[in-house]
Parts: sequence; structure tokens; C-alpha cells
Amino acid sequence: MEELKQQLKEFIINELFLEDITPEEIENDAPLFGEGLGLDSLDAVELVVLLRKQYKIDIKNMDEGKIAFRSIDTLANYIQQNGNG
Repeated sequence: MEELKQQLKEFIINELFLEDITPEEIENDAPLFGEGLGLDSLDAVELVVLLRKQYKIDIKNMDEGKIAFRSIDTLANYIQQNGNG
């Protein structure tokens, strides 16, 4: 699970072109959106597409996305429960 969390941090930084931040600076339980990592709705759309490609996961609605994208912890749990990749 820790390896998946590290991969997710690197994945988010690289795919969303987040400069000025390292994986070590992202806390596992910190919010990904708003005051946490600071991602926005466009980033959410991009993450949905990237998760589909990387982990074969479809986030079907906004409520599901809000739960999955709450933090690195929740995203890793969601991938473990729903992923095929």
C-alpha cells in the first residue's frame, strides 16, 4: 500500500505538471483539492482520465470522485478496491 501511495504522489506530480513540490511534501491524509494540494476541477477531470488509463478505473459520478479524491490515502484505497491495472 505504501508503494502505491508513493506511485500516486509521483503520478500526480508528473501528470499534472506540479512543479515546486516533491512526493515527500504530500501528506497521505492531506486534501488533494482546496487548501491541501490545491488541485482544482480541471485537475479532477484530468485525474479521472489518467486513472482510467493507468489503473483501468472508471469514476462514474461526482459523489464517487469526491470520496476517491479526498486524499492520497482514500485514492490508494479506492484503487485497491476497484483497480484492475
